[in-house]
Amino acid sequence: MRLDELRDYIGSELEIGRFRDYSPNGLQVEGRAEVRRIATGVTASQAVLEAATAWGADALLVHHGYFWRSEDATITGIKRRRVAHLLKHDISLLAYHLPLDAHPVLGNNAQLGQRLGFVEHGRFGEQDLAMHGVLSQPQTLQQLAQHVQHALQRAPQVIGHANPNIVRIAWCSGAAQGYFEQAVALGVDAFLTGEISEQNVHVAQETGVAFIAAGHHATERYGIQALGQHLAARFGLEHRFFDQDNPV
Repeated sequence: MRLDELRDYIGSELEIGRFRDYSPNGLQVEGRAEVRRIATGVTASQAVLEAATAWGADALLVHHGYFWRSEDATITGIKRRRVAHLLKHDISLLAYHLPLDAHPVLGNNAQLGQRLGFVEHGRFGEQDLAMHGVLSQPQTLQQLAQHVQHALQRAPQVIGHANPNIVRIAWCSGAAQGYFEQAVALGVDAFLTGEISEQNVHVAQETGVAFIAAGHHATERYGIQALGQHLAARFGLEHRFFDQDNPV
């Protein structure tokens, strides 16, 4: 399919126009006009670029792309090497940040909840990114932590008493620790996100609501894979996900 058709379809499906974001969503670096092979990855790191190139990708789709609001706008150093690699190999880079977090089926939070067996009851937080609901069956915090570790292949950091049953849960992938107090106000028993900040420990200890930091990268692996699989099935494209492990 044509690159512009791919760009327009994803933009419409993820409703990128309705999000106030920290980086541009959509086509960030333009490559060849025809797309047959799409690679996906969490972050457009040099290692992911090289793996996608070796496979023969025409386009790379990621959650974390380039040109963030707070970063230096000059194309130097690491950014120069990455952009030069894409241009040299005529590979397009498409990036989707908050729209990929929020999509009700393909999104990071929908896919994370599905993988962990959470049943969504509603949304909260900025632009309704975060979700809340219940576990498919009650578990102790220790059991839930073990389940998260098995499902995400990463040991989470857990703040809270091990034994109380967890029924009500809120979650948001990535760096959503700022939503913790909103989750507490919803009456949940635990909140799961990627990262943890110093103040989250005190809130967990003083409210009795458990905090689970399961890894920024680990919680955001699944939306971009779901998007790639969806595109491959709909348009007959080849798709491969390239994962660069990240302990954070």
